[in-house]
Amino acid sequence: MHELNREPGSLETDHVEVRNLKADDLDWVVRIDSQHSGKQRREYYKVKLAEVAKDTGIKISLAAFVKGEPAGFLMGRLYYGEFGQPEPVAILDSLGVGSAFGGQHVGAALMRQLEMNLAALGIERLQTQIEWDQVDLIKFFQRAGFKPAARLCLEKPVKRPVG
Repeated sequence: MHELNREPGSLETDHVEVRNLKADDLDWVVRIDSQHSGKQRREYYKVKLAEVAKDTGIKISLAAFVKGEPAGFLMGRLYYGEFGQPEPVAILDSLGVGSAFGGQHVGAALMRQLEMNLAALGIERLQTQIEWDQVDLIKFFQRAGFKPAARLCLEKPVKRPVG
């Protein structure tokens, strides 16, 4: 929606309905993810959504709809002191917006709702990781207010023992 066409006092994300992600969202979550990853990660999302469904704690995974159609999702979790961090932190694991909904502020609506939920819980930091060559995603996260963290992510290949 173009900035000049909005009603005064409305937000560019008002047309996006956001709710908690549910286990029965699996099919469309996998479909949206495969549009960007080029892979069918059904088992991965089946496990993640089962965790979301059975988690009786705080839910921070969200689904977005435009005119009743599944448009995007985000999945996250909360950590309370893990990895030597003294305060709770939210981790954004996955974010996906359907190809047909690009440029319609679906990702912004998801992030806006997530931030409101986290602020209400007293969570002050949100972190995520992305591949360095995902330029569009880097730009999205920049617009959302993310900056490089003062942490170093280390990785090492695991070698099989010989013999």
